[in-house]
Parts: sequence; C-alpha cells; structure tokens
Amino acid sequence: MTDPTTVETGRERFAAHCREVCEAPAFSLIVFAVILFNAALLGIETYSGLSAEYSAVLTTTERFCVIAFSLEMLIRLGAHADRPKAFFQDPWNVFDLLVVSSAFIPFLRENTTLLRLLRLARVLRTARFMPQLRVLLVAVGRSLPGTVSFLFVGALIIYVYAMIGWISFAGSDPAHYGSIGRAGLTLFLLMTLDGLGDAVHAGLAVSPFSILYYASYVLFASFVLVNVLIGVVLNALEEAREMEEESEKAALRESRNGVVDPADELRLRIAAVRSALDDMEAQLDPGQVLPAAADGTGISAQPAHASAGAR
Repeated sequence: MTDPTTVETGRERFAAHCREVCEAPAFSLIVFAVILFNAALLGIETYSGLSAEYSAVLTTTERFCVIAFSLEMLIRLGAHADRPKAFFQDPWNVFDLLVVSSAFIPFLRENTTLLRLLRLARVLRTARFMPQLRVLLVAVGRSLPGTVSFLFVGALIIYVYAMIGWISFAGSDPAHYGSIGRAGLTLFLLMTLDGLGDAVHAGLAVSPFSILYYASYVLFASFVLVNVLIGVVLNALEEAREMEEESEKAALRESRNGVVDPADELRLRIAAVRSALDDMEAQLDPGQVLPAAADGTGISAQPAHASAGAR
C-alpha cells in the first residue's frame, strides 16, 4: 500500500520543479515570443496571396503554437499540483486556460471565424508578462460600471439637445437636424468639437440666440462629461494598481511561507543524525549509558542485568 506521506511529498516536489520552470526568465521570454509569433501569423493570413501560397507552412506553424501553448499550460497546472485551488483563484490563469483549451473543442475547431477570434484572444495573454498592460486591462474592466452611467447621462443630454435642435433648426438645416436621429448624430459628432465653427455660423444665420445653444452644449457634453469619464477611468486605474500591488504582496508572503530556512533544515538533519547514532550505540553496547536527553531530564538507560538483579 502506498504511503500517503510519500505521495504528498512527491506531488510537492513535482510542483516545486514546475514552479522553478515557470519562474525562470527564459520560460516567460519563450512564451512571450510565441504569443507575438502567433499574432504575426494572424496578420499574414489576412493576405490572400500569401495564405494560399504558404497554406501548409501556416497550418504547421499554427499547430506548433498550439503545442507550445498547451505545454506552457500543463507546466503552469503542474506548478499548482500541491494546491490546485490556487490556480483557479487567479483570473488570468482561468483566462489562459479557456483560451488555450478552446483549440481542442470540436465545435470551435470547425468554425473558422470563432477560431480566429480565439486565436486573436491569445494576443491579450501578453498582459501576463507586462504588468503595466495588466493593470490597464483591469482598470478598463473596473471602469465599466462608471462608463455605463456616463453613457446614460450623455445619451440623456444628447437627446434633450437634439430635440431642441430639431425644433430650432429643422427647417433651415434639414440635413443635420431634419429628425431626432440626424440631430443626435450631429450633436454626437460635435462632442469632439469637429465642425463646431461651421455649426455655430449656420446657427447664427437662423438666430443670434443659437450661440447659447451651442455654448451650453459644448460646456456640458465636451467639458463636463469628458472630464467625468476621465475621472472614472483614473479612479479605476488607481484601484487596479492597488489590487496588483496587493496580489504581488500576497504572492511574496506565500513564497516566503513555502520556503524552508536552510539553517533550520540543517539543524533538523543534525538532530536526526544524532538520534540515529544514539540508537546504534544502544544496540551495540546495551550497558553503555546514553547521553542525557535533549529535554534536559538527564535520564540515562540502565543495563538490563542490573535491573534484573535489583528485582
């Protein structure tokens, strides 16, 4: 029967070897190079002439990328063999696993469009090796709730001003304000301040009060709303940076807890050797008094015949 302690020790040893490979700079550099190579292949396939002429080469290189990504994922899974739950606690590990394993799903392999989109998703895996890019992607995700609120407020402002513009300029400028849809599109483009001068001059030809319409719209839409969006993104970026720092600190604490101090390990080995030598001396010479116990009790082993004589 297999000893559970031996199995656990072997699993930890295997995970330690895989972690050494994952933490090696060469491993990260190779994976990063394969990701960029995969992105270059996607770009080459957009040229119909090259794709038709070198179809066999492109297919072979795509299989090479799949094999390389699969090996990388197996090594990363092996690094968490002693603690599998920790692998799925990292969102980037789950993302990498889904992207890599999608190449082996039958339905996705047969759908060319979905397969190309999933291959394109591999490019995002560069965020694992670029901390700043990882922070930006996390910030974009955390800014989505605030961005949705921004879009709702912006749509409300555009709708109100589009109705006012349709009432005021529909007759004189039907190309831009002939309907609520055209007016909304015109005002949406004016948020970038592109063509604002022409719009103001056209409005002044209708009424001098149109300057108030455009000035207030530019103030709310271009200045206030854009600054609010910038504030939402900056706040999300700061939160993402703090999350990245906390995860790095947690990983550092975990690595420190898992590493045994060499001095402590040496002391344990010396104590084990001393205990083995004491046992050997007791077996060779039963009459010899053993050294004092390590706990300081000073109890010594008495010869067997002496005990018998005393009784």
